[in-house]
Amino acid sequence: MKKKLSIHDIARELGVSATTISFVLKGGERGKKVSEPVKQRILSYIESIGYKPNPIAQNLRTGKSKIIGMLVEDISDPFFSAIGRIVEDSLYKSGYKIFHASTDNDTEKARNLLHLFRERQVDGYIVAPTPGIQKEILELLHEAKPVIVFDRYFPEIATTNVVIDNAGGAYTATMHLIENGFTKIAFVTLDSDQIQMSERLAGFNKAIAEANLESRCLKVRYKTSVQNLSAEIKEFISGYAGVDGILFGTNYLAVSGLKAIQDLQMIIPNDIGIVGFDDNSHFELFTPSITAVAQPVEQISKKIVQLLIKALSENDTVLTAKTYALPTELIVRESSVRNATFAVKTNMSKSETKL
Repeated sequence: MKKKLSIHDIARELGVSATTISFVLKGGERGKKVSEPVKQRILSYIESIGYKPNPIAQNLRTGKSKIIGMLVEDISDPFFSAIGRIVEDSLYKSGYKIFHASTDNDTEKARNLLHLFRERQVDGYIVAPTPGIQKEILELLHEAKPVIVFDRYFPEIATTNVVIDNAGGAYTATMHLIENGFTKIAFVTLDSDQIQMSERLAGFNKAIAEANLESRCLKVRYKTSVQNLSAEIKEFISGYAGVDGILFGTNYLAVSGLKAIQDLQMIIPNDIGIVGFDDNSHFELFTPSITAVAQPVEQISKKIVQLLIKALSENDTVLTAKTYALPTELIVRESSVRNATFAVKTNMSKSETKL
């Protein structure tokens, strides 16, 4: 087997120093110190022999792995998979690769995965945190590597957060139901103290209070089976006399809710109006199509990448603690509009805020 050439072999062949070769390969400011003729001679030779730098050796020399660890609740979820793909593609263009991992919202699993990322010496972290990992987040912040928290965060910890205007999105969705004549509106959500779910409940309650309506809420356990979830929602609807509108706190709750409504032989939107939080690509294919609060997936992804690349390129390992709350969009479809010739409309929540 032919021996793989090293930087030192190339340097001897071209009659230049290994440091000069390294400067050219790295580019940047140091690469500019090498004269253009020498640089082109090095690059042409490297291309002709098909030289590829040894990533392990590079890591040892630079202390950089060029890998980012990304931790999400469930990478198969459409929201997280879409963000993961955009982030991965964008980081790849900047020379970084990404490790994806799913926590299943399990605290111990999240701890183990973060420990694995640290062992692999990733250069930065993108984390949708599970409950109970505050200590681990603090440890990451002390590691002098950039940490971006997204989708949900811990208010008591000063982190850089990329989230959405959850309260504004839920408020807009609830007001939309009220404005379309629905008066006995319930909120079906997760039994969770995580901030994104708390904010959605707060937005719902604000709209209900402003309209002087009664607030009704069903909180279901995380990881309840689809069958049990539909049965629980069905029982809730049956026990709330006259309920004529529901805001679902997640898209999968909405799907289970639609099954419950179908079992009860209720007609949407004549008997009951429906809005889901977090749009689903299938919602427009339902009959009737489902109104939903859409999260700005592309904007979330771009903001994460922008903050991370800036920190990595400037060696700004301790990011400024700031919350970027991006606006949601209400996609109005047939499930929430009674007795009207239907046309797709959109309503925006608040514009981006920095807290």
